[in-house]
Amino acid sequence: MLYDLTLRMGYSYDVPASGARHIMRLMPLSLANRQRLVAGSITISPTPDEQSHFVDFFDHPATSFMLRAPHEALDIRMQARVQVESQPIAADFSPLLADLPEEISGIWSLAPDSPHHFLGDSPRLTQAREISDYARSCARPELTAMQIAHALCARVNKDFTYDPEATTVDTTPLEAFRLKRGVCQDFTHIMIVALRSLGIPAGYVSGFLRTIPPPGKERLEGADAMHAWVRIWCGETIGWIELDPTNNIPAGMDHIVVAYGRDYSDVVPVIGVLKSYGGQRAVQSVDVIPLK
Repeated sequence: MLYDLTLRMGYSYDVPASGARHIMRLMPLSLANRQRLVAGSITISPTPDEQSHFVDFFDHPATSFMLRAPHEALDIRMQARVQVESQPIAADFSPLLADLPEEISGIWSLAPDSPHHFLGDSPRLTQAREISDYARSCARPELTAMQIAHALCARVNKDFTYDPEATTVDTTPLEAFRLKRGVCQDFTHIMIVALRSLGIPAGYVSGFLRTIPPPGKERLEGADAMHAWVRIWCGETIGWIELDPTNNIPAGMDHIVVAYGRDYSDVVPVIGVLKSYGGQRAVQSVDVIPLK
């Protein structure tokens, strides 16, 4: 499937900001046997005074830029064409939960995709007993690691209500868990904490999701937003799988990957600092247009 993507992220300030330095992770990745970035570009207004590119620990291209002069608004636009490949349905050769620690201990690599990076606490995710108890209810001893991951995905989807007004980007997993409401970031964080509490390596995936309008309704341009889902390590034979708890589906041809990390802090689309005071407002719009 070929997609054209358009993303706009805009910020406006009550008082002109200056000395702003930001890091962006917005461009979809090229991943072997998964997706290919055909072409892409990012434009920034005002034009940065400094701009550089680097690759972070998790092998993601990132862009750092600085704006010295006062500016009342910042506008970032990304355009890309991405080819997404269909994924084969993998048979479940993952180990039982009791056998997973032995497989993890046999992994000596500390490469970016090593399961060791995705087992313990991370900057935004710490263990919470309420979520651990919730996870154990899905972890019967006769189930494999993959079966437990699918069971937790379905359970989170069933027990939590999608509500964009209930949480903010800074809401903790435990706060969202107690609310039983939130957005894709909340559901993803809750599922990651739950899986890690069982000893199953799990991480965060940032990307785009093609949304299909109801029958008879036109697709709304710019109505989409960036999406998040979960990456789970299911043993040496299976490796990593990806599940979307917001929709209770495996990540497939409608999911386009931008970045992998331990939690949201590793994949924030735009992060930075600036000198200003007063309030600021942010807008985001995404178009995911299938071409064939």
